[in-house]
Amino acid sequence: MSIWWSLHLRREAASVPLARRLLLGTMETAGVDPDISYDLSVALSEACANAVEHGGDDHSGTPSAEYRVTAYLDGEKCRIEVADSGPGFPPSRRGYRAAPRPASTSAESGRGLCLIEQLADHVHFRNRPGHGAVVSFDKILKWREGALLKVS
Repeated sequence: MSIWWSLHLRREAASVPLARRLLLGTMETAGVDPDISYDLSVALSEACANAVEHGGDDHSGTPSAEYRVTAYLDGEKCRIEVADSGPGFPPSRRGYRAAPRPASTSAESGRGLCLIEQLADHVHFRNRPGHGAVVSFDKILKWREGALLKVS
């Protein structure tokens, strides 16, 4: 059995805990190990916060009022994708990166993407054709005893 869901959320701060709670509830119900669930929920919160903060006007100058979160739990892996309609990533952030560059300890921003890279097994940053950024990440799952989706 597998589970997937997709949300279209308003670009406002209140949407971040909503997405996080839905992910945590889904993973708890499915029987995912709580430590793995927590790591993925923190990574999702960071990706959503970035979409809220940076997913502003598209290239036409039209303000974007929403972003999209999609999660797939299938067998041994969870994959999450957060897509917005903002200006996208600068060239230095596109594609896979081998190792995160930590932000300065005095910086007020710039730690979220590095944190996602630390919490997930695979991370990909890309721009959508025409407009928007997409952060996708996945993690191999561990299961509690008697889990609904556990791979035999």
